[in-house]
Amino acid sequence: MKMHVAELWRYPVKSLAGEPLDAAEISADGIPGDRVIQVYDAEGRIVTSRTTPRLLGLKGTLSLMGETLVNGRPWTAPEVGAAIEAAAGPGARLVRHDGPDRFDVLPLLVATDGAVEALGFDRRRFRPNILIAGVNGLAEREWPGRQARVGEAIISFKKLRGRCVMTTYDPDTLEQDPTVLRRIVQEMGGRLALDTYVVRGGRVAVGDPVELL
Repeated sequence: MKMHVAELWRYPVKSLAGEPLDAAEISADGIPGDRVIQVYDAEGRIVTSRTTPRLLGLKGTLSLMGETLVNGRPWTAPEVGAAIEAAAGPGARLVRHDGPDRFDVLPLLVATDGAVEALGFDRRRFRPNILIAGVNGLAEREWPGRQARVGEAIISFKKLRGRCVMTTYDPDTLEQDPTVLRRIVQEMGGRLALDTYVVRGGRVAVGDPVELL
């Protein structure tokens, strides 16, 4: 099987569940609308699901007009604010910030089916923007420093991503399974998927070919 784009994901609200896409016009800032809203606590510090995993039970999407929604409601709606406080504590709130520093590392996280299948866990635990299929085993570990043509875009793999406790939470039930991270550490040196930047933007769609350059 030739390498191709199996899935595209956007996470309009950082640390909330994201949405699958059929296609995206990727730019230097990654997928438009990705992680443009963040959660802050009462002291003004960014909150993530590393410490507040209940955030993963809420879902961020974009409307057809480009408005960020949480569980289908505008992110500024009072009921959304109440849900954020219930998940992240009193005083927690959503703040819009679309600067490049909103990403933990780089604008894209690319996962491969070979590495995901080697672990045998739901790929959503690893929160990729792009899931590439047709990759043999752990071949992604040889990709840092290389580039790939993905649809119309060209991306560059900088390094393997060090993984954290977020991977241990089931994306549907939020139940924790510490063996997920333990296995990533024991079998993969704590690293899975690739921190990636965009060399040349362009349209990328599910099913598009992926070619290492």
